[in-house]
Amino acid sequence: MKPVKIGLIREGKIPHDSRVALTPAQCKWLQAHRTGLSFIVQPSPGRCYKDEEYDRAGIPLSEDLTACDILLGIKEVPVGDLIDHKTYLFFSHTKKKQPQNRKLLQAILEKKITLIDYECLEHEDGKRIIGFGFFAGIVGAHNGLMAYGNRTGLFQLDRVYKQKNFKELIHTYFGLKLPNLKIAITGSGRVAHGLLEIMNLMGVHEVEPDEYLERRFNYPVYTQLKGHDLYEQPGTGAYNRLNFHEHPQRYESRFGSYTRQTDILLNGVYWYEGVPRLFEMDDISRNDFIIETIADVSDDENGSVPINKQTQTIDDPVYGIDRATKEVTAPYQKNSIDIMAVGNLPNELPRDASRYFGEQLIKFVLDDLLNAGSEILTRATIARNGALGKEYAYLQDYAGQNNV
Repeated sequence: MKPVKIGLIREGKIPHDSRVALTPAQCKWLQAHRTGLSFIVQPSPGRCYKDEEYDRAGIPLSEDLTACDILLGIKEVPVGDLIDHKTYLFFSHTKKKQPQNRKLLQAILEKKITLIDYECLEHEDGKRIIGFGFFAGIVGAHNGLMAYGNRTGLFQLDRVYKQKNFKELIHTYFGLKLPNLKIAITGSGRVAHGLLEIMNLMGVHEVEPDEYLERRFNYPVYTQLKGHDLYEQPGTGAYNRLNFHEHPQRYESRFGSYTRQTDILLNGVYWYEGVPRLFEMDDISRNDFIIETIADVSDDENGSVPINKQTQTIDDPVYGIDRATKEVTAPYQKNSIDIMAVGNLPNELPRDASRYFGEQLIKFVLDDLLNAGSEILTRATIARNGALGKEYAYLQDYAGQNNV
């Protein structure tokens, strides 16, 4: 393997994110086990792993990353910080034509940067390879239950970020007594796995969807709703996973009956344009729509949860939607539904989340990145040498390109 220098960039997006792609221990291990690989870390006062921890691990710190071949970040890189002709890996949030990041993609093309987006790293069957979804689910489930407790006064949960790590968070659940709640969990990916983990740690019992719909319980329960539970073709009631992902517009939501039986919705559905929303905006005015709290962990504004109108911050994660006017309100109002929607939930457990992310990066991505590449990397390359990747020709108008 030819010598490769990797730089860990300082996060520049506001609100600030303290996660890292590789921890000091992971960098030290890689330098010892990958011949020719070295690292430089850009100093950052807000990183969850301190500069001194990288220094003690033998990883040099420098503001200047121009000597690096590959630059690793987490969130979108500010346009002014981009270095021409480099290879970057980060979550660009451009594949769905997010308007706020259009200038970022345009700058990446102008500067002839290679952009490999973590979100686009997928196996052949479309399953995501790498991500923070598990810890988004962990924090999202906790915050959803916390919001319901704040709303009703029936129990109280402290904030996740006040705990040192995941292990300490688990200890806060000892002795927790939840009321007879019914919780619907949507999705089947990493986010859903995190949601389920918290349900189990809190002692919430799982029941099958049909049983969930048919009765109330004298203890807290949840049901997990996967693709075939959530969507069907009109008329036939059929569901085929591959067909659904190729033609989501041919399907409609089956979630309506759950809105009449659910106290808390924990949403982990991966949403994109064309996928049916779980319910419609006007549904929340119905008397039998009893959901009081929604943790939209996927956090798509006007996405699978149509009443998610804005993204909040870790400091202020919950807002309300008035059932009658559909306007944004303060949380915990009598005639409102509370929405917990935060774009960087894993940042409440940044060290655990970073270590988990780095393990996936090392196991599934790094060797391909350091060597000859792979089909997986090619499919995740949004831009290279001033042009869009062949998988991303549909972004031409968004990126202001006339050709690929």
